[in-house]
Amino acid sequence: MPSSYTPPDMREKVALVAGATRGAGRGMAVALGEAGATVYCTGRSSRATRKSARSASMRLETIEETAERVTARGGVGIPAVVDHTNREAVRMLIARIEKEKGKLDILVNNIWGGDPLLEFGKPFWQLDLPKGFQMMESALNTHIITSHFAAPLLIETAKKTRGGLIVEVTDGDSYQYRGNLFYDLVKTSVIRMAFAMARELRRKNVTVLALTPGFLRSEVMLDQFGVAEANWREAAKKDPNFEESETPLFSGRAVAALAADPNVASKSGRVFSSWGLSDEYGFCDADGRKPHWGNHSKKKYGDVMKPCDEDFYEYWTGGLMDSIFPNWP
Repeated sequence: MPSSYTPPDMREKVALVAGATRGAGRGMAVALGEAGATVYCTGRSSRATRKSARSASMRLETIEETAERVTARGGVGIPAVVDHTNREAVRMLIARIEKEKGKLDILVNNIWGGDPLLEFGKPFWQLDLPKGFQMMESALNTHIITSHFAAPLLIETAKKTRGGLIVEVTDGDSYQYRGNLFYDLVKTSVIRMAFAMARELRRKNVTVLALTPGFLRSEVMLDQFGVAEANWREAAKKDPNFEESETPLFSGRAVAALAADPNVASKSGRVFSSWGLSDEYGFCDADGRKPHWGNHSKKKYGDVMKPCDEDFYEYWTGGLMDSIFPNWP
């Protein structure tokens, strides 16, 4: 851990990172662990399933390994094999957390599973519809299901603490096109979901927001470029953008900073970037760098990203429902 970073003290916090096997989810679980939190790490890739499948195509990462990394960093990592499309499995998970810990302070919804389903480069009339609908189920329905069952415990916990937090992991902090119809629907809907849940939780002391990483140097991305974390800069020879990439821990530290912020409720219902939150809170990546995808993109492509700003959010508040039912819920 570079000396330039001191994690917040979250030893009394209990978190659930849904979709923690690899990528941003693993980074978020580990970052909460280095802050001392107890972290339930869920996913479908476990050592048991990998061993029984014995498939060379299966990735090596498992939730057990994520939980061990959480513990190694100073937290308490608890692995749980859960298919978040299974409502009963999610209900039982939340019941287990309540029974074992009696509370839940933080929920991170990072379930994705859409990589094998992506079809970039095809217009919507050429897309494989079953793949697209499966992507929506695995990356959108799962977030709704998990939040649905976790919310009562978060609300109950927030009555006795400074407040609860739900983080919806997305891609991008703007309302711009994302290169594929189904991918665009999923990632934009996650942002809107954070807004809608924040609206309904506004009097429950639970903050909901969306968070996007930058150019994520995940395990999958490293493999695609044929490099490892030790020599990741070699990939910049193929794609110069990779020079400004970030490890999953970077957005993880963004979650830790948000969870420790006593004024985080002011951010409820909005979307934030890892690099923007690094500017605000001062955290760094695993190697001490502060990668800034926003500045990099502006320098290379011009001022084209246009993150959601105050003028944009003006269209999300007020309206007919708030006028007719101002006190609901």
